[in-house]
Amino acid sequence: MTQTNPGAAPDIKPAQLKEQPTAVVRETVPMNALRDFFGRAFGAVMGAVQEQHVQLAGPPFALYRGTPTDVVDVEAGFPLAAPFTNPGSADTAVIAGALPAGRAYEAMHIGPYESLQQTYGAIMARMRQDGASPGEAMWEYYLTDPGAEPDPAKWQTLVVWPVA
Repeated sequence: MTQTNPGAAPDIKPAQLKEQPTAVVRETVPMNALRDFFGRAFGAVMGAVQEQHVQLAGPPFALYRGTPTDVVDVEAGFPLAAPFTNPGSADTAVIAGALPAGRAYEAMHIGPYESLQQTYGAIMARMRQDGASPGEAMWEYYLTDPGAEPDPAKWQTLVVWPVA
């Protein structure tokens, strides 16, 4: 995965993924409420993971199922070094999950989240060029904390789109 300049076409790389255990909160969320959902979900997952003493294995991510419209089926959480055990109580929305194994394409997006669609379009074009079909789910690793880096032009998001 190589970094690109903001506004430049992303460098798209084929990848072979290994299954990755996760802890997530999954909901159907209006697009304009994603920021609030992410804050709530990432906080809940961090608390649940710390309770179980499971180590994080990477940055926060969001997995999207299907084509996003005004409302999106999304799970937000963290990859883990070991499987998460679903809590026995119903007072938490945090559940065990997994990022699937298989072939995928990935690209580093540098810039505001509002321009991510350009990176998805570039990945789709590369898939077509290679004769591959996109999978139903795709995810984004958020490598930059907007609270720590206020300039959206510097935000880094790794986009991963598995092949069907």
